[in-house]
Amino acid sequence: MGLMFSVEKSLKGQPWHWRHPGAGSLERDLVDQLLIARGVDEQDLPRQREPRIRDFLPDPSVFKDMDQAAERIADALEKGEKIALFGDYDVDGATSAALLALLLRRLGNEPMLYIPDRLMEGYGPSGAALVKLREQGADLAITVDCGAQAFDALEEAAQAGLDVIVCDHHQCSTRLPVAHSVINPNRLDESEEGAAHGHLAAVGMAFLLGVALLRVLRARGFFASGREEPPIIDLLDLVALGTVADVAKLRTLNRAFVTQGLKIMAQGRNMGLVALGRAARLNRAPQSRDLGFALGPRINAGGRVGKADLGVRLLTTTDPAEADAIAAQLDSLNEERRAIEQAVTEAAMAQAESQGSASIILVSGPGWHPGVVGIVASRLKERFHRPALVIAEEEDGKGKGSGRSISGVDLGAAVLAAKDEGLLIAGGGHAMAAGVTVPPGGIGALRDYLDQRLAEVVEQALGERALLLDALLSPGGVAGELCDKIEAAGPFGAGWPAPRIAVGPVRLHQTGIVGNGHVRTIAIGEDGRSFKAIAFRAADLPLGQGMLAAGPDQRFYLAGTIKRDEWTGGNAAEMHIEDAAIA
Repeated sequence: MGLMFSVEKSLKGQPWHWRHPGAGSLERDLVDQLLIARGVDEQDLPRQREPRIRDFLPDPSVFKDMDQAAERIADALEKGEKIALFGDYDVDGATSAALLALLLRRLGNEPMLYIPDRLMEGYGPSGAALVKLREQGADLAITVDCGAQAFDALEEAAQAGLDVIVCDHHQCSTRLPVAHSVINPNRLDESEEGAAHGHLAAVGMAFLLGVALLRVLRARGFFASGREEPPIIDLLDLVALGTVADVAKLRTLNRAFVTQGLKIMAQGRNMGLVALGRAARLNRAPQSRDLGFALGPRINAGGRVGKADLGVRLLTTTDPAEADAIAAQLDSLNEERRAIEQAVTEAAMAQAESQGSASIILVSGPGWHPGVVGIVASRLKERFHRPALVIAEEEDGKGKGSGRSISGVDLGAAVLAAKDEGLLIAGGGHAMAAGVTVPPGGIGALRDYLDQRLAEVVEQALGERALLLDALLSPGGVAGELCDKIEAAGPFGAGWPAPRIAVGPVRLHQTGIVGNGHVRTIAIGEDGRSFKAIAFRAADLPLGQGMLAAGPDQRFYLAGTIKRDEWTGGNAAEMHIEDAAIA
C-alpha cells in the first residue's frame, strides 16, 4: 500500500514523494529503512545504528596546519605563555571557546577569553581587539568560528607580534589571512580527506584541535612526570550543542558527536548546561531537538540582545550560584529577543509579500535589531521557500544583514561573489547561512546582483521541491512505540532530517487556532483511533486555512513528524503537521 501511495498536489501546492525507493515497505526493519533513506549503505548499517566517535574520527593531521597549530599551543603551555581565545558571539563560537578554555585549564593554563559585541564590534576579530589582547600580555591567540576572512585584522595582529591560530569552518577565499596557522576544512587548498569534513561546525574543529594537542603533549612527555592527561571526551556535550545549534549537517562524524554528546549531557557534567536546562524548564535529559530550540536560543540571546560573553561564561563556570544567575539572565534575554523578533518579523513579512516571485527575498528596515535578523531570515525562508536575506539599516547608512538558504542554493558562495564585486564591505558564511555588511545606498544593487546570480539555481531547486516521505501509517500507528523506533535512527537535524510520516485517511475534529497562529486538531481515523496534531504558524497559510475550513466528513492525509505527547504522557504521541492533502 505504502509504495503505491502518492500525492500530486497538497494544500501547500506540492507533490509528496518517497524519500527512498524502498520507503513504505513492511519487509524491512523501520530503523534500517530510515537509515538507508538517508544514504546509508547496507554494509554500513551496524556502524550507523550506534555512531561512535572512534568509528568516524579522522586523524587530525589530515587537515592542513593542524599539526603546526598543535605544536605551537604545546610550546605555549610548556613556556607558560598567555593564550587568548577569541570566539564568535553565537552558540558555535561560545561552545568552541568554552571547549578550548576548559581543556587549557586542565592543562594548567588559564586563557583569556574575548567575545566581540555584536552591535559595537560586529562579526569576527578586529585589529583593535587583537592588538589590545597583545597589549594585555597575550602571546598566542586562537580564533574560533571566525577569522577565515579577517585579512586586515590578522595583519595588524602579526605586526603587533601576536601569533594567531585560526580555527574556523566558514568558506575561504582563494587567499588566506596572515596567521601562524589556518585550520579550516573549507580551505580551497585543503586535502581531499580534510575537505570531506567540510560540514563540521567550528566546535567540531576545536575538538579535533584538542585531540591533536593532547597527542603532541603525549609525544613530548608532558604527562610523564605524574601529570594526569585530562579527558577530552567529556567535552562532547559542548560539541553536540554547537553542532546542532549551528545547523551543521548531522552526517558521519557530526552524528557521532551529537549521539555521544547527548549521553555526556545527560550525566550533568557541565554545571552551566545543567542550570540552563532548568531555566529552559526541561524536566528530562536534553534531546537533539532541545539543543536547537531550547538551549541554543538562550545562549544565542546573550550575543543577540545582551552581553556577548554570557554564553561562554556559563559554559565554563564552576560556581553553581553563578551558573544559575547567568542561566536566569539568558532566559530573560531570550524572552526579550522573542518580542524584538516578532516585531521585526511582522515588518519583514509585509515587505516580502511583494517579492514572492524573486529568486531571493531581500528586505531591510531602519531600527531593526541586527541580533534577530538571522532568525527572521529563517522565518521568511520557511514562508516563501526561497533564500532570504534580512538587513538592519544603521544610522550611518550601512546595513548589517543575515541570510538563510534553501537546499541546493549556496548562499555563502553568492555572498562572497558579491563581496568580490565590490557590493559589500564584508560578507561570508557557508551554503545555508551567510552574513553581510552593506555600504550606504548599496541594498538595491545587492538585491539585483543576488536575484540575477541565483535565479537559475533557485528555479531548479524549486522545480525539484517535494515533500519527502519515509512511511505511511494508519492512525493507530501514531504511538509511543513508533517514537522509540524513530529515535533509534537519530539524532536528527540538518542533513539528517527527522522522519516524515504520512497518516490517513483521517477526519479533523475540534480544529482551532492556538498560541501564535498555530492550528491544532484531533485526527480521527476510519476505525475511530485518534491522535493530537498541530501545524505551527499555519493559521494564515493555505495549510492552516484548509484545515480550519474542513467539514466534518472531509478526509485528509496528514504528513509531518511524530513526537511523544509530553503533556498527556504514557504511550501517547502527536503529530507536528507539515502538510496535508485531501484524501
